[in-house]
Amino acid sequence: MPRPSAVVFDVGNVLYAWNPRVLYERLIDDRALDAFLRDVTTLEWHFQHDAGRPFAETSAELTAAHPQHAALIARWGSHFADSITGMMPGMRDLVCDLDAAGVPLYAITNFSGEFWQPFRAREADVFDRFRGIVVSGDEKLTKPDAAIYRLALERFGLLADQAVFIDDRPENVAGAEAVGMVGLQFSHGSILRRDLSDLGILV
Repeated sequence: MPRPSAVVFDVGNVLYAWNPRVLYERLIDDRALDAFLRDVTTLEWHFQHDAGRPFAETSAELTAAHPQHAALIARWGSHFADSITGMMPGMRDLVCDLDAAGVPLYAITNFSGEFWQPFRAREADVFDRFRGIVVSGDEKLTKPDAAIYRLALERFGLLADQAVFIDDRPENVAGAEAVGMVGLQFSHGSILRRDLSDLGILV
C-alpha cells in the first residue's frame, strides 16, 4: 500500500480555535448566553452558512423569529472573525515544519464563503503555505458528504491514498476514509505531530 504524501486539514478547531461564545460573552451574562446560543444562533442555524446560504437571508429569517435579538444576530455577521481566537496549540509550528519539509498542504473546510475571505486574508501568513483549499460555502457541498472529498481530490490532483485528512469531528474523518483517504481525528497538535511521524510524513 502506498504511503500518503500530502496533508489535508480541516480549519475550525484543528488549525484554529472557533468558539461563537466569544462574540457575545461581554454582552450577555452566562446563563442568558447559554440560552441564546442554544435557542437562537444555534449551530444548526450557522451550518446553513457553511452550506452556502448568505448571511443576509439566514439573519433576516432569524430576526423575524426573534426580533428582540436583532442586534445580537447582526453581530454574528459583522464580527464573525472574532469568534476565531487563534491557532490551536502546536499547530503553527506543525504547519511551518510540514511546509519546510516540502509536504503538500491542503484544506477542506466547512466554512461560509463570505466569512472565509476576510479570515483568509487575515491569516495569509498561514494559508499562503497551502496549495489548495476547498470551502464548503463556495461549493455548496459540506462534510461529511462524499462529494466534497472527491471534488477536493480532483482539484488538488491527488489520489485518495496519497492524502491524509485531519478533522476534529469523527463523522468527517469517516467521510474521508469512505472515499479512500487516510483519516486522523484531531485532538492536540503534539499528538497529530506524532501520528504524522508514524505515517512517515514528518521526520
